[in-house]
Amino acid sequence: MYAITIPEPGGPEALVWAEVPDPVPGEGEVLVDVVAGAVNRADVLQRQGFYNPPPGASLYPGLECSGRISALGDGVSGWAVGDEVCALLAGGGYAEKVVVPAGQLLPVPQGLDVRQAAALPEVTCTVWSNVFMVAHLRPDETLLVHGGTSGIGTMAIQLAKALGARVAVTAGSKEKLERCAELGADVLINYREQDFVEEIREATAGEGADVILDNMGAKYLERNIQALAVKGRLAIIGMQGGTKGELDINMLLRKQAAITATSLRARPLSEKAVIVAAVREHVWPLVASGAVRPVVDRELAMNEAATAHRVMEESGHIGKLLLVVP
Repeated sequence: MYAITIPEPGGPEALVWAEVPDPVPGEGEVLVDVVAGAVNRADVLQRQGFYNPPPGASLYPGLECSGRISALGDGVSGWAVGDEVCALLAGGGYAEKVVVPAGQLLPVPQGLDVRQAAALPEVTCTVWSNVFMVAHLRPDETLLVHGGTSGIGTMAIQLAKALGARVAVTAGSKEKLERCAELGADVLINYREQDFVEEIREATAGEGADVILDNMGAKYLERNIQALAVKGRLAIIGMQGGTKGELDINMLLRKQAAITATSLRARPLSEKAVIVAAVREHVWPLVASGAVRPVVDRELAMNEAATAHRVMEESGHIGKLLLVVP
């Protein structure tokens, strides 16, 4: 098969479309012929040499894909050769074939084609696990999403609105904020021109956000705590703004607030399977009904992954970037 390889860490040009050995499914795994994969920030970090795959995972980038099952490993039940699926991966999605633990497979949701489904696994699993399973966002609460037009952001807006929450977002332009509003966002904050702490307080009559989904990390840590409501929950899922920040413990105590930080990639298979099952139960019906849809900025051929990474790093896109097997 062909896959995107990274012979040496570097810029987008480090991504090389090369012939590599076909993967073979082991016990509890399936082989998927990939139709499309999607680009995530973690792929950029891996390309740069900062985010290696966990032990035993594919060395090729790509944390999600869609396609058709072409072989079953021993002990797999509930799936058949030819099934159209999408999958959460620890790596290997930038390839013509990938091996997937059966617990990380999802059927292509009703109403979507197999290619579109590649935009769903990572964002739905990330948002559902952090916003709902960990932070326990409830109807009528306020969710603040940083980076509202990212793949994660566009999904968080839709899921929170579908389940009855109020959504505030930050983004860096009027055009991006307008897209967030189209997806259902209630409070629109231009982080280049406005202070999100002041804006969220004003929008909530001084109370603050009940849940904050943060992709920035250190840069926003202090201000995120300021923006939280009493008994608020901060869910950190990224570190685009650095890894080390200063925390005001007194403010955290006075607000009775909680901070969690999670990633999907390195979790045990059993934990990932629980998250995937919850997404299938709670999110897939919303996708099938049309209440929640993947937001795709553009599609490129998989051997054009370098171009996709340049687009990702420029941050001008809205939603997901898909890589389609040529």
